[in-house]
Amino acid sequence: MTNVASPFVHTSSYVDEGATIGAGTKIWHFCHVMSGAVIGERCTLGQNVVVMPGTRIGNNVKIQNNVSIYEGVELEDDVFCGPSMVFTNVLNPRSHISRKHEYRKTLVRRGASIGANATIVCGVTLGEYAFVGAGAVVVSDVAPYALVVGVPAKQIGWACQCGEILPVRVRAAGAPAASTGTPAEAAKIVCRVCGTAYVLEGDVLRPGGGG
Repeated sequence: MTNVASPFVHTSSYVDEGATIGAGTKIWHFCHVMSGAVIGERCTLGQNVVVMPGTRIGNNVKIQNNVSIYEGVELEDDVFCGPSMVFTNVLNPRSHISRKHEYRKTLVRRGASIGANATIVCGVTLGEYAFVGAGAVVVSDVAPYALVVGVPAKQIGWACQCGEILPVRVRAAGAPAASTGTPAEAAKIVCRVCGTAYVLEGDVLRPGGGG
């Protein structure tokens, strides 16, 4: 039988009663997981991570140091959150006004990566395997596999599931297009590193297209 590892929680961290922690998950120094939070299997929470009530974190999620997962945030499987990146849950916060009833949902789809010090403004969805560059400020939805950078974040390319940048350019207006070749050839993209094939149709990238 397979030996399923129990969760590891460092002695300096707090996991409140009512939180759910999956097998094999590791919670390191000075973290706080609050009641009602759900964390999947084989996750890693670095130092000083806070997970608020009502949040959901999938399997094999990596959350680096100094990240807060606020109420309304959901991370699907295989998400990476870089050091000191920021989620929000209210668009117009004021200290003297309670807006808990106005929390907006933020959804990070499977395999997406968020770079160090990036900010994800609440109410957006990051598509599967999207890649947010370090320091970017995301204020709108990010397409699956899209690479976005800057303030506010804009798409500059496409990223493979393995994290490498794909050999196709994005026009300044936001319409993806290959630099050379016929439209039929431009629709077929292969990662130079792992060999995964993709098809680009308009502004939608999807795996496939043969080898």
